[in-house]
Amino acid sequence: MNPRGVYLNNAATTWPKPPEVAEAMYRFMTQGGANLARGSASSRDLSTMDMVLSCREELAKLFGGYSHGDPRYVTFTSNVTESLNLVLKGYLKPGMTVVTTSMEHNAVIRPLRRLEGQGVTVRVVTCSQDGTLPLDSFRDALSGGDLAVVCHGSNVCGTLQDLEAVAETCHRRSVPLVLDSAQTGGLEEISVSDLSIGALCFTGHKGLMGPQGIGGVVWSPWMAEACSSLIEGGTGSFSHEETQPSAMPDKFESGTPNLPGIAGLLAAVRWINSVGSQGHKGQGGGAQGAVTPGFAGDTGDRGIRRDGSQGIPWGGGDEPPVGGQRDLGHGAVRAGHRDQAGASLCPPGPQDPGYLPRRGIEVLGGVFQHPGGHTQRLGGPPGGLRG
Repeated sequence: MNPRGVYLNNAATTWPKPPEVAEAMYRFMTQGGANLARGSASSRDLSTMDMVLSCREELAKLFGGYSHGDPRYVTFTSNVTESLNLVLKGYLKPGMTVVTTSMEHNAVIRPLRRLEGQGVTVRVVTCSQDGTLPLDSFRDALSGGDLAVVCHGSNVCGTLQDLEAVAETCHRRSVPLVLDSAQTGGLEEISVSDLSIGALCFTGHKGLMGPQGIGGVVWSPWMAEACSSLIEGGTGSFSHEETQPSAMPDKFESGTPNLPGIAGLLAAVRWINSVGSQGHKGQGGGAQGAVTPGFAGDTGDRGIRRDGSQGIPWGGGDEPPVGGQRDLGHGAVRAGHRDQAGASLCPPGPQDPGYLPRRGIEVLGGVFQHPGGHTQRLGGPPGGLRG
């Protein structure tokens, strides 16, 4: 990473992290390191238990957990994708109906398509061109539904859904709401208890400013009871029983957790609480100001999102300006198509010259969500430039 460059890829993972995050992870691995609930009552074992409990408590506080922030209803996963798979596959059964939107990430769409093949009905509500969810259509789709899953903020265009209105609509229809907070956790104020959210799925490495490889779910008690576990195994508890424990958080946490990741996430959440969500959110404004002038005249009325992020339509051509054809003034472009998670690069086309260095801004061209999300929001072929 060029230390003088402008990092714009925070929708994929935030960088740089607060120094406290790496320090906490290093300290755990060099001075602690005990496994969770699988040792003696030594000071190292107790320190690990205290760290994990503290992280649950901080997350329950941050997200307005139920029962006055009961930490038992915060469970850890490896990322928000696993969290969504856990909730969707644990709750939905053949014959049930789930309602979602056209702006969802593949972490939602792909599990739902698999469940659809197993007898679950999937209703997709088409969002408006600006990416917002039309509440009348959403309300109608909820009729007879068993679950709703909605992305709070889009990783393609930055559109924020009106969470209070969405949650209230679900509540009036008595349909539990699962919230994908991948892009908003740590940045937007969310209270699962005030909004009666069934389950909030989060990842640690984006707005929460933690390391990769750690995420989780903030549960409502009734959703936790209704969901079955995705993985069964050792929990460090109830070891005399051959069936998975029903007690929380053990029910959804089998195997050794990512303890260094939890240590880093705890430090990150404490950092967020120290600066406040608005102070944390405000630190991203400088990068936006640096890149906007390079697209002057191209944005039209589709360039500025409701959350202040930048989304730029290609223009009139059929192909995105990949391979360095767009002069950002100071940047680098990489061509190719990404899956919704942005985790893999498909074989490049003949227009792909590879990664071209410029003057510090790194931009990735491709598809970052299922194609419908791109076409609906930006128009033209699916694709985009992402910093």
